[in-house]
Amino acid sequence: MPVSVVVGTQWGDEGKAKIIDLLAESHQIVARYQGGHNAGHTVVVGKEKYALQLVPSGVFYAHVTPVIGNGVVVDLPTLFKEIDTLESRGVTCSRLKVSSLAHLIFPWHQAHDAISESSLGENKIGTTLKGIGPAYADKSRRVGIRAGDVRDATRFKQLVRDRAVAEQKILTALGGENLNVSEIVDNFAALGERLKPYVSDTVNFLHDALDRDENLLLEGAQATFLDIDHGTYPFVTSSNPIAGGACAGTGLGPRDITRIVGIAKAYTTRVGSGPFPSELLGELGDKIVDIGREFGTVTGRRRRPGWLDLVMLRHAVRLNSLTEIALTKLDILDTFTTVRVCVGYELNGKELAGYPDDPQLLGQVIPKYVDLKGWNKSVSAVRNYSDLPEQAKALIELVEKHVGVPVTMIGVGPERNECVVRK
Repeated sequence: MPVSVVVGTQWGDEGKAKIIDLLAESHQIVARYQGGHNAGHTVVVGKEKYALQLVPSGVFYAHVTPVIGNGVVVDLPTLFKEIDTLESRGVTCSRLKVSSLAHLIFPWHQAHDAISESSLGENKIGTTLKGIGPAYADKSRRVGIRAGDVRDATRFKQLVRDRAVAEQKILTALGGENLNVSEIVDNFAALGERLKPYVSDTVNFLHDALDRDENLLLEGAQATFLDIDHGTYPFVTSSNPIAGGACAGTGLGPRDITRIVGIAKAYTTRVGSGPFPSELLGELGDKIVDIGREFGTVTGRRRRPGWLDLVMLRHAVRLNSLTEIALTKLDILDTFTTVRVCVGYELNGKELAGYPDDPQLLGQVIPKYVDLKGWNKSVSAVRNYSDLPEQAKALIELVEKHVGVPVTMIGVGPERNECVVRK
């Protein structure tokens, strides 16, 4: 299995980092293919807890080369803060490679993000205000600055100065604050110098690794239903987290990919605005949030909780060509007397054949539930599928029946070894 892709199947926060960390042990390269520092991946290694935003999750293995692919937008202050934090805790980042084709984020992107979100009033998208969308917009407008540009220091400074001056005029016209152009140029000149040793032709690097029969693991940020094309638009991210985005975001071809693992929580959460058919607003929702510690890794915002939605998951299987599913956070449901699972949608009294393509309709559907008995015991010590409570197995079997692919991994706790792997 030379190339595996790990993708979130819900609205993010499914526990992708835990599964990536688990799989990374058998891979030589872990590459991030899209998104930016608006994504938070939490990895627990023994008693140590690490929160990652840009550095790929495989960094904790000495034999793994972590790669930030060309599809990522990179905020340099955040990247180096993350590197410094990891290295201060004994995790080396010397093997890290950053694609020369990856676009960089600048202060004007964050300024545009804030102005845009503020102007929407009650219709706010819920962006993290990290400048991700404006950076991708500049990439599409063909005015972006890429990591490879730092290799020519003089040219890089001029590119930053020219863009800062141009953006200053636009921001002023929009009522934004003035940019300190000289300070930005000086800061990014220094950041660019520090970035140089990490910049690499990662496309050829990844293909050369395939030629050596090495195993590659590609990780996305966010998730399927935050995809710019296939998510609940406009409450989406600005890139393609789906498995198809892994090719564009790394330079690998579709036929190179042999395994696609979809990550789903045993329930559902989302951050920010947008439709959510199985959302829980009452006491049970608060219970999930409290037990699951459902607060954003990056923003600290409370996540909106809900029951597992198999209509969504079945659609994610289709969009991503999933070969298997990793079901995480099963332990969060240990104390629930009843576990509900959404297995269908009704609209105007009629059952829908599939996941609707109109987010407005998604906000109007009535979820159809199956109620399963809870197992009312801790599963955190379970390592073999046969040892899971029968009620927990019933949940997993229901998932497999409805979505048509096997559940091969079951997360029963936050640490990397707290997982049931089915052979």
